[in-house]
Amino acid sequence: MKSQKSKPMPLEGIKIIDISTLFAGPFLATILSDYGAEVIKVEHPKGDPARGHGHQKNGVPLWWKMLNRNKDCITLYLGNPKGQELFLRLIADADVLIENFRPGTLEKWNLGWDRLRKINPGLILTRVTGFGQFGPYAKRPGFGTIAESMSGFAYITGEPDGPPTLPPFGLADGITALTGASAVAFALYHRDVHNGSGQVIDLAIIEPILSILGPQPTVYDQLGVVQTRTGNRSVNNAPRNTYKTRDGSWVAISTSAQSIAERVMRLVGHPEVIDEPWFASGKERAQHADELDKMVSDWIVQRDLEDVIEQFEKNQAAISPIYDIKQIMTDPQYKALNSIITIEDDELGPIKMQNVLFRLSETPGQIKSTGKPLGADNNSVYKNKLGLLDTEIEELRKNNVI
Repeated sequence: MKSQKSKPMPLEGIKIIDISTLFAGPFLATILSDYGAEVIKVEHPKGDPARGHGHQKNGVPLWWKMLNRNKDCITLYLGNPKGQELFLRLIADADVLIENFRPGTLEKWNLGWDRLRKINPGLILTRVTGFGQFGPYAKRPGFGTIAESMSGFAYITGEPDGPPTLPPFGLADGITALTGASAVAFALYHRDVHNGSGQVIDLAIIEPILSILGPQPTVYDQLGVVQTRTGNRSVNNAPRNTYKTRDGSWVAISTSAQSIAERVMRLVGHPEVIDEPWFASGKERAQHADELDKMVSDWIVQRDLEDVIEQFEKNQAAISPIYDIKQIMTDPQYKALNSIITIEDDELGPIKMQNVLFRLSETPGQIKSTGKPLGADNNSVYKNKLGLLDTEIEELRKNNVI
C-alpha cells in the first residue's frame, strides 16, 4: 500500500501561469499551488508592486513570502513583441492563466482570448478585475477597497453614529481569491471529467464580497429595508457584542442559537428574561440588545478573562477572547491544528506563516517554498522549460525583455 507521502497532490500535473499583480489574483494562484499545481509567477522586470507592500526585513518583503509561496518566479515584459512570443510558448502547454489587467489590455498586446485558445484550446483564462469584463465601470481601476465600499460592506460596518468602516486588510481580495480557486476547480473538472473545452472565468472583485453579505438584496426587494450600522451587535440575535473583562481584556459572545442565548443569561444571573415573550426570537432579542448587553457586561466586567472563559466553557456557552497576532501564535487550538507553520526561507532562514487552508486526509496540501526574489527562476524556466541558450537569456536581459 502506498504511503500518504507517495500519493499525488490534488492538483499535481496542473500548470498555471500567473501574470496577475498585487493580491486577489496572486493569492488565488497560491491557493492552487498549495495543493500541487505548478505555478509560474510572471512579473514585469520591475517587479510586482506587491513586493513594496507591508513590512520588510533587511529589504526583504515579508508579505511576499506568504502571498507568492510555492511559485517559480520569472520576469517578462509583455509589452515587448519578443516577450509576447515567449509568453505564448509558456501558454502552449498551460492549464490555467490568471491575469488581472484592465479589460482590453491583453487584447492590446495581441494576447486576447481568441489568440490564446487557438494556441491552447484547453486553456482556462481567469480574468480578475474590479468590475468585470463588461458594463459601464469595466475599464475603471478597481481594488479591494473599492469593492468593500461598493458592495455595501463598509456601509454596514462601524458604530451607528460613526463613519462607514473599511477593513484593515485585503478582505475583498481574499474573498475573491477563495472564490476564484473554486471557479478554476470547477472549470478544470468540466474540462477533464466532462470532456469539455477551456473557457474564460470572469471574476469581478465587487461580486464575491456582495454574495456573502447576507440576504440584503432579498430583504430590500421584499420589504424595502436598508441595513444600517450596528457596531458589534447583530440585527439577528442578542446578546452579541464585545465585552471588557476586569483585567482589561476583551471577549466576544455569540448567541445565534436559542439554547446558547438561554445558557448565557442563566450564567450571568438573569434567567428571568428567558421567560419574556420576546426572548424566544433572535430578531426580537436583538431589539432588546441594550438591556441584554448591560446584564452580560455587568457580569463580565467583575471577572478576569481566565475566569470568564472558564465559566462560559463550563456552561457550554459560545465565547472567545479577542486575540492579537501574538496571542494567535501561542494559542493551543491553533497549535493543535498546525495553523501557523515554519518554513525555511533562502533569504531569511526559518519564517512562520499561515498553513494551507484546509486538511485533506488523503491528499494534503503542502508549502514547499516561500515567495522568491525577483526573477529567481529565470534561468531554470527559460533554459529548462523553453530551451533558450545562455546567450539568448543574456540578450533578453540586456534588452529589458526579462
